Amino acid sequence: MTDLRTRPKPGFWTSMKDRGGRGDRSALGMWFWDIDRVLLLLALLLIAIGLVAVGAASPAAAQRYSDDKHHIAPLYYLWWQLGWVGVSLPVLFITSMLPVTVARRMALIGALVCLVLLMAVPVIGFERNGATRWINFGVASMQPSEFLKPFFIVTLAWLLSLRAKDAQVPVVWITGGLTALVALLLMLQPDFGQTVVFCSVWIALLMIAGTPVRVMIGLLGCVPVALVAAYLFYDTARVRIDAFLFPGTEGGSDNFQTNAAYNAITNGGWRGTGPGGGTMKFRLPEGHTDYIYSVIGEEFGLIACAIIAILFLAIVVRVFVKLLDEQDEFRLYAAAGLATQFGAQALISMAVNTGMAPSKGMTLPFISYGGSSMIALSIGMGLLLAFTRRNPFVSRSPYIARWSGE
Repeated sequence: MTDLRTRPKPGFWTSMKDRGGRGDRSALGMWFWDIDRVLLLLALLLIAIGLVAVGAASPAAAQRYSDDKHHIAPLYYLWWQLGWVGVSLPVLFITSMLPVTVARRMALIGALVCLVLLMAVPVIGFERNGATRWINFGVASMQPSEFLKPFFIVTLAWLLSLRAKDAQVPVVWITGGLTALVALLLMLQPDFGQTVVFCSVWIALLMIAGTPVRVMIGLLGCVPVALVAAYLFYDTARVRIDAFLFPGTEGGSDNFQTNAAYNAITNGGWRGTGPGGGTMKFRLPEGHTDYIYSVIGEEFGLIACAIIAILFLAIVVRVFVKLLDEQDEFRLYAAAGLATQFGAQALISMAVNTGMAPSKGMTLPFISYGGSSMIALSIGMGLLLAFTRRNPFVSRSPYIARWSGE
């Protein structure tokens, strides 16, 4: 006779079998099966590539910033980047687990805090490489604009989604005013590259939100006017544009950076010189941050650069394909805006490194060295994963059904 005390409880083996599978209803199990695992894998792959790239660029950066009094170890920046990744990955995973309402609330509060810090930068910030963009908190420095990006995009998405509840809400004017305020604060630093990113995301979100054609034509018509005004009245933009279009003018230093980046990225050919074999990287002014794409091109080849560009494109395309059947306006705008910001920043950085755009001081997402950039991008990717989680209340996508033959 079987001892009832030793008999397994009903459902015991079933629960053990389902643990870790689709039947796992724990918080972690539900997160794993609801999350876009392909999108997460692409982000982790970029972070891994970034560690290799920072390791390749670290000796050149260490040599550049060493002097008679302070000697920096060759892999100094790699060790620091490992630390930042160790901090950023938990931030990414925890943010991706947040419910949509909690993530939205966190973003709104974060946008307000970062906007206040951005206003404080001209007063309490410190200068680095000719720009005042950072605030020193003693143990570490912070670049408020980096953290503002994901929070601000979610805020714009929330404001634009209000029009679905009340068509009379002037969302174009409200979001435009906020974007203009941020752009003004960024240009005071100066940070022309980030200004372009913020404004581009705003225009993209207006288009996605179905803003009337006449309004969009008017806004797009203001773009060339704004560029001409920036050239005439904004010295930073004028110097960089002159250096790009007319080498040898006042912006010669910026032209030197662009030429050095182009020479480095083409020096390795298709296959590269091999890890540690690059020589042009020692001439790059910021090889571990703004011009890390050129370091990758020199040591790992143009094929590696093409693969990285494809990975960035794959992330953006993946997000927009998933949004084809999204029925919630807020999730649609927030995810689309975050993907646009991610892709625009990568595109600008790669364009600068290949000599197709003026020098802008733009980091390559998840690959360039930097604590503020890495943590802020992890927050943005975590929010993107949270907003693209599978929604069981959304009907089956007709696009998926079509390709699966259902």
